[in-house]
Amino acid sequence: MDCTEVVQQLWDYLDGELTDDKMTQVRAHLKACKGCFPHFDFEQAFLDAIARSKEEHVAPEELRRKVMAKLRVIMAESST
Repeated sequence: MDCTEVVQQLWDYLDGELTDDKMTQVRAHLKACKGCFPHFDFEQAFLDAIARSKEEHVAPEELRRKVMAKLRVIMAESST
């Protein structure tokens, strides 16, 4: 896997949504690539912060839908 593939699949990797083979490939790349690891580290820290915040504060359902919709738009734009 090259850096572009790994970075594009980081969210799925962190969510455990890749096949076992892809998970292994991404993990191996992250161990060897000093350029991709900061992306992984940031995204992992982001997810951890969200999880901690989620335990403390619950957003109204409408706000959650709007945020998720915006994130989908941003992710779609960044992959093009």
